[in-house]
Amino acid sequence: MSHTALARKYRPRRFAEVITQKHVSETLRRAVSDNRVGHAYLFCGPRGVGKTTLARVLAMALNCPAREETGEPCGKCESCSRIWGGQTALDVVEIDAASNRGVEDARQLRERAMYAPSSDSSFKVYIVDEAHMLTREAWNALLKILEEPPPRVIFVFATTEPQKIEQTASPILSRCQRFDFRRIGVTDIVARLAIVLEEEEFVGSGEALRTIARKADGGMRDALSLLDQVIALTGGEITPESVRRVLGLVEDERYLELMDILAEHQHGKVFDFIEKLLDEGYDLVEFYHGLVNALRTLLRLALGGAPPEINDDTRADFESRRTLFRPADLTRMLGLASQLESRGSLRRSANPQMLLEMLLLRLSYVDRTVTIEEVLSTLGGSSPLSSNPDSSPDSRGEPDPEVSGDLLEESTPEESKLYDFLEATEAWDHLMTQPAAIPRGMRPFLKVAKVFTEENGVFVIELPEGPGLDRLKDPVARRTLRDTLGEIMTKPPDIVVRPSHDAGVNTQQRISPEAVRTGRLRELTRREPGLKGAVDELDLELLN
Repeated sequence: MSHTALARKYRPRRFAEVITQKHVSETLRRAVSDNRVGHAYLFCGPRGVGKTTLARVLAMALNCPAREETGEPCGKCESCSRIWGGQTALDVVEIDAASNRGVEDARQLRERAMYAPSSDSSFKVYIVDEAHMLTREAWNALLKILEEPPPRVIFVFATTEPQKIEQTASPILSRCQRFDFRRIGVTDIVARLAIVLEEEEFVGSGEALRTIARKADGGMRDALSLLDQVIALTGGEITPESVRRVLGLVEDERYLELMDILAEHQHGKVFDFIEKLLDEGYDLVEFYHGLVNALRTLLRLALGGAPPEINDDTRADFESRRTLFRPADLTRMLGLASQLESRGSLRRSANPQMLLEMLLLRLSYVDRTVTIEEVLSTLGGSSPLSSNPDSSPDSRGEPDPEVSGDLLEESTPEESKLYDFLEATEAWDHLMTQPAAIPRGMRPFLKVAKVFTEENGVFVIELPEGPGLDRLKDPVARRTLRDTLGEIMTKPPDIVVRPSHDAGVNTQQRISPEAVRTGRLRELTRREPGLKGAVDELDLELLN
């Protein structure tokens, strides 16, 4: 005897049996019972969520001789059985727009729609699947009949990409009633799978069914197809291990092993880890999706949550690993991993192994998040917060401020490249020691220039009249100087170039009280680089 796939065998026959899409099924049922069915519908949503199924149930209800007063079809008569099974019926026609997408196909459909139904009580229903595949010319051929349809003729267009219809034939949207189908939740899928297993007299654990439901990604048809595969492998006893074998999923223990490698910064073991996965036949794309889920699980645990998707056997192991990383570390790691999926590069790549190895190496090199107190302690200084007992974090009732490891690297005296100068002359003198940063041919002129900063922060360069002044008025030359000074000072200054004043004019810098306080604070942070993190994080300023 031939086997009927579970996805076909357990397809709903009534509006009430369609789960999750109650906002659609209830509306259609009431429309049938009240004789208010529209002439054209557009069903939009992901694959396997019930678009074609509801279109068939609607056709069954409209043509069922034993229809209930509530609008539900009987689901058992000859008409309902033929429509439900997708078999040939006089008044219900299903068309695959992927293979019948041209203007000639649309014209034939239009001509067939002009014929009356087989009986006075029947409706002609045209179900067009993958409707977004129709060409612009095909939509134009259907436009008139959708605007003024013949009596008792109904069109149902199903699509996973409604935006393509909007781009190709936007006038169609105003001539159809649109329904957006939702993804089916994991809980609803698990409940349905449990019913199917009971009907088939098989046994399955809740964890195994949840794994199938999550893999189905909101599609009931995919979930039933996956269940069919697992049953074929196991003979009817559904276990988490058998589900992982069929789906090619990586065991949780592998991700725990990887977390230990990343936490200990064992960069070289990344290559051995990936090669071991390949040797054992695992799919790297599936491994990547599992990695994202593992990082997300650790982050939720670190933030105090309890993700339900953790395997009971490995829950304790995941909870022990959450102490290896701080929430900020896991957030950055999850962000790096998510970038690979958002770009879609893994699926398109001819060498996903290299992409995954580079991702894992980046995760292993992610700097650990440290507090300001740890920074200052490492540098041999003291925290500005700890110098006063009353200003401790506990006394304020606030958590310790955190800065990333990147700031620690910037603040290390040996590697720091940030110079905060108060006086323009200091910055200028430092610039003169960098010949490569000076526009070609300008060094002799700039060495004799007078520089100072005005109260508004403008960096003034005065040169005698002549070729040097003319060269410096060139925007490209000024931009080069501005960028170079920006690397020396706190930020790129606004530069003004003008002729030199008379010899008797005082060209010394005029410094305001605010500039003096700023200079003192810069001097303090230069002496104690770790203090810069506290200044930036807490927005500190010097009062006197």
